[in-house]
Order: sequence, then C-alpha cells, then structure tokens
Amino acid sequence: MPTINRDGVRIYYEVHGSGPPLLLTHGYSSTSGMWQGQIDALSKHHKLVLWDMRGHGQSDYPDDPAAYSEDLTVADMAALLDAIGAEKAIVGGLSLGGYMSLAFYRAHPSRVRALLIIDTGPGFKKDEAREVWNKRAHDTGDRFEREGLEVLKSASRERSSATHRGASGLARAARGMLTQRDARVIESLPDIKVPSLIVVGADDTPFLAASDYMAAKIPGAQKVVIPAAGHAVNIDQPQAFIDAVLPFLDSLDAKATAKAAS
Repeated sequence: MPTINRDGVRIYYEVHGSGPPLLLTHGYSSTSGMWQGQIDALSKHHKLVLWDMRGHGQSDYPDDPAAYSEDLTVADMAALLDAIGAEKAIVGGLSLGGYMSLAFYRAHPSRVRALLIIDTGPGFKKDEAREVWNKRAHDTGDRFEREGLEVLKSASRERSSATHRGASGLARAARGMLTQRDARVIESLPDIKVPSLIVVGADDTPFLAASDYMAAKIPGAQKVVIPAAGHAVNIDQPQAFIDAVLPFLDSLDAKATAKAAS
C-alpha cells in the first residue's frame, strides 16, 4: 500500500476510483477504515483518497511529541494531494478530520473545491472553553498511556473497531493534534468561499450546536441532520449518509460540467 515520507514519518494512504479528487480524513483515534462502507459509492465518480493521520492506524507513530500538530497534519494533507497529482480536491472529514479540513482550507483555500464537514466542531472563540477542551484532550492522552488500546473498547463505533499498532501515538496525537491553540479556524468560517455541506447525526448531542453555528457562519453552507445516528454517522446510518452526500457531490460535478460548456 502506498505511503508518503514526511521528514522520516511515513503516512499511509489509499486511492480508490478515478475522477475529481475527494480527500477524506478520519476522526481522532479512528483510522481510514471507518470509511470502508462508503468506498464503493464515493469512488464511483471520484478519486477517493483515504489516509491514516500520524500516530494512527498504518501510518508511523513518531516518538517526538513535536511531530504531532495541526500544522503538520495540514501539511500532510497537502503532501497527499501532491502525491496523487491533484491541484485541488473536495476535502472533508469526521470530527477531528472535519476540523483539520477547515484548517486545511484556511491554509490552502485555492486547493479546496468544496468542504464536507461531518460531526465536527470548529474550535472555540473563548479561551476558557478551549482550555476545558484541551484539558480533556490531555486527560485522553494520559488515559491511553495508562490503559493502552483498551480505552477504545468503550468508545463510539468508528473508534471501537479501529486497528492501531499501539496507544503511544494516540496519546501524543491527543496532546499535539486534538488540542487547540487559538481561534483561527472558527474565526475563518465567514471567509469560506467554496460549497460546503455539514452533516451531523441527530443523536450526536455535543456537535448539534456546533453544526448549527457552522451552517450559519459559512456562506451558503448546506446542513443535513441524519436521524437515529450518533457521532459515527456514516457507520450508524450508512445509506442515509450516502443519500445526503451524493447529491452534494453530483451538484459540484453538474456545476463543473456547465462551466466547462460555457
């Protein structure tokens, strides 16, 4: 399976199908395997790129805590697009993967054709709220160091089925990638100029208000709430998820076709 080498850190990825590129990023402590049920549908008309973030799945788990950060993750995403020869892509993800997709747009707006933001929070404007989040992220890292991968057994569905080589990478990723330093992502939402679809499970209570906020702040954003689904919306309700996403992708293709014809 292909990997890219990022200053000695190997990043695992896989490519399915052909067509306009679609880069999907998994949530914290999950892996690219969480999209397994969507590969056929999403790769029918797109070049679907799935990958494992550093410290996760089949990517490397560097020992240096400084090898885990939002900026490095965004740079990994840019390097993946370079590896498949893509100028730009539809960029999306779930939870931390959705947050990183927003961060990617902020850093590389010209490389994003559209955004697909799933069960995601855009960060925090207030320092106090961010500190509460960051404390929880550090506690998560500590717990992975104490209890190992056993932690995942009681986690949501996309995480409890994930396969990792060890818990050390997840501990370092919690401290370096799950934590947030500032409000730059949430404050960049009104500047987003590409079509955006926000998807959230109706039972994913912690992320409902965040989804409403993003739908209100991102110009022209569409939002779909999927009934009887929690945080792993694509696993809880795979058909409803595809039924929400495919019309959005088709509308992008229709616009591109019309533009090419004009």
